Amino acid sequence: MESQGHDALACSEVFELLSDYLDGSLAPEDCERVRRHIHDCAPCVEFLESLRQSVSLCREYGSIERPAPLSPDVRERLMELYRRATHQE
Repeated sequence: MESQGHDALACSEVFELLSDYLDGSLAPEDCERVRRHIHDCAPCVEFLESLRQSVSLCREYGSIERPAPLSPDVRERLMELYRRATHQE
C-alpha cells in the first residue's frame, strides 16, 4: 500500500535520479515525482542528505591542487633513507 507521498516511483528509481535532482538537471515532472516520493520516505531523505554532504565535500576538496609527483631520483633517495632507518640495507 502506498502512502500519500509515494507515487509509483520506487526507492531504487529515486536513488538513480537523486544526483540529477540535486544538479537541477531533471525534467520538471521527474523533479515533482522525486519530491512527492521523498516527502514521506525517510530512507530516501537520509540518502539524499548523505548525497548532498558528499557533493559538498567533493566541491570543497576537489579544487585542492595536488603536488607534483616525486622525481625518480628523489624517490630513490627516500627509499635509501627509509632502508637505513629500518636497517634494511
